[in-house]
Amino acid sequence: MIVGVPKEIKTDENRVALVPAGVQSLVLSGHTVCVESNAGLGSGFPDDVYRAAGAQMLDSASDVWARAELIVKVKEPIEAEYDLMRPEQVIFTYFHFAADERLTQRTIESGCIAIAYETVQLPAGELPLLTPMSEVAGRMAVQEAAKYLERTSGGYGILLGGVPGVLPAEVVILGGGVVGSNAATIAAGFGAHVTVLDVSLPRLRYLADVMPANVDTLYSNRHSILEQIERADVVIGAVLVPGGKAPKLVRHDDLRRMKDGSVVVDVAVDQGGCVESARPTTHNDPTYTVHGVIHYCVANMPGAVPRTSTLALTNATFPYVARLAERGWEAACLVDPDLALGVNVARGRVTYGAVADAFHLEHTPLDVFRG
Repeated sequence: MIVGVPKEIKTDENRVALVPAGVQSLVLSGHTVCVESNAGLGSGFPDDVYRAAGAQMLDSASDVWARAELIVKVKEPIEAEYDLMRPEQVIFTYFHFAADERLTQRTIESGCIAIAYETVQLPAGELPLLTPMSEVAGRMAVQEAAKYLERTSGGYGILLGGVPGVLPAEVVILGGGVVGSNAATIAAGFGAHVTVLDVSLPRLRYLADVMPANVDTLYSNRHSILEQIERADVVIGAVLVPGGKAPKLVRHDDLRRMKDGSVVVDVAVDQGGCVESARPTTHNDPTYTVHGVIHYCVANMPGAVPRTSTLALTNATFPYVARLAERGWEAACLVDPDLALGVNVARGRVTYGAVADAFHLEHTPLDVFRG
């Protein structure tokens, strides 16, 4: 199979979907790998390293898209890439369709096979291709919040961990999954007082067992959310609905209850955000203020640490890339139900229920393609 790796063109996105070691493995297995020039430079992988691994280096994204049967990316295609997608081409990347109706429609119209990292799911419910970036984003959320709490960044002027005789910051985390638990670990390590809210009692029990003493758990409902955001210096949105839109847990008017100069970091913004006032921002222009509350809503947070993020991501994605290249998407999904759950759009039909529900589209189960 011909595998293509275009350069990411989303603003401030420096990750790459395949590292040279992955290229070498695919080439040794008899596949052709086409990599766009400078695709790996932002992650510390120059073109000559890819060439040495056996990649064919192409000068333009259009050349890569035109040749490849399987496109491997990091972020969803953006406007400049829509016309490059074609029927039967397999595209394997983060899509987050439920937050972007135009992307969904253009992908449907292209006739491609869109396999989303974020909905590949193991039997126990784990999302193995979302987990590594959730780990990065959860940890980054705290260091970004700490920066924007500083007065010079517009914040309230609070040190996250306090000092002897001065109370630490109050950090409230909405969601106790991978993002939330990683954020709680880092915030607790800074010395902050942390409260994690979730609707899963088993998850809260687990977190209560493994987290340090300065982390409390609380069942999430409307009353407890309002109570906690009133006292919070930092609110981190870490709610995930696999493949669907995040629920709006903090409403626009709720921000009036929060302290001026407090910080919201909505990690769920690439799925619409769990704070109603959240809208995607970029690393170049990461924040804005609503009702005195600083919002940090960068949709590709791990892109700021591309070396770490690329290695963490490709460790998880490469086994699936290898299976897709070896067997083709239909055969690979037939023998791997975890991968089959990643198929969101195929041949002009929406095959993932949460995406269909988000835009009131017809849902076509993947079994239809198997005869």
